[in-house]
Amino acid sequence: MEDYLSIKISQLAEEDRPREKLLLKGKSALSDAELLAILLGSGTRSLSALDLARHILNSVNHDLSQLAKMSVMDLKKFKGIGEAKAITIVSALEMGRRRKLINELPKRFKIGSSADVYQFMKPDLMDEPIEHFYILLLNRNNQVIKKQLISHGGTAGTVADPKVIFKYAIDALANSIILVHNHPSGNLKPSEQDKRLTNKLKSAGDSLDIAVIDHIIFTDVAYFSFSDEGLI
Repeated sequence: MEDYLSIKISQLAEEDRPREKLLLKGKSALSDAELLAILLGSGTRSLSALDLARHILNSVNHDLSQLAKMSVMDLKKFKGIGEAKAITIVSALEMGRRRKLINELPKRFKIGSSADVYQFMKPDLMDEPIEHFYILLLNRNNQVIKKQLISHGGTAGTVADPKVIFKYAIDALANSIILVHNHPSGNLKPSEQDKRLTNKLKSAGDSLDIAVIDHIIFTDVAYFSFSDEGLI
């Protein structure tokens, strides 16, 4: 473990203070720890804000993606992090996540492949620690009419009620739908429950003349498409 110095930021040379360094050299000159220290504002009696920032980053092996998954309660476990500081960190990382992931999409985004679905869903599902189940409602041209959250649950599952799903589809006059849910574990392999649900919804859709054209399992690094694999 790194031996942290308990030097206060105010005692550092001006060019080394995170706030002053940002003003003098620009934001790109700051390390992750220095940026986090600015969000923290202050440290503890034994650790400066910069030391505390380094300690937090060390706990996630300096992986900002892992830091972004931390909740307010997770951050409050660190000595010197109260609710206000934790909320500030979570909010800042969420803003960064949205800026990174949100693409300039046309009003009616057209789905041409499973990769299009994956990119379209990134703003909603990237870094999510619990499962979410969405449907994409499409018109005859495979353009997205609406993206609808059906349910969200724990780390190992969520509920997808066929009655609720097809009510949304009927109300939107959708021609077809795509099912999308995430696996926070990163496991791309569909479960038996995933397969049963897909078959059940496809059968229900066929009877209503609303095609279920794909089911995407989303993870932060890749995806699984039932259609691409010939399972739907």
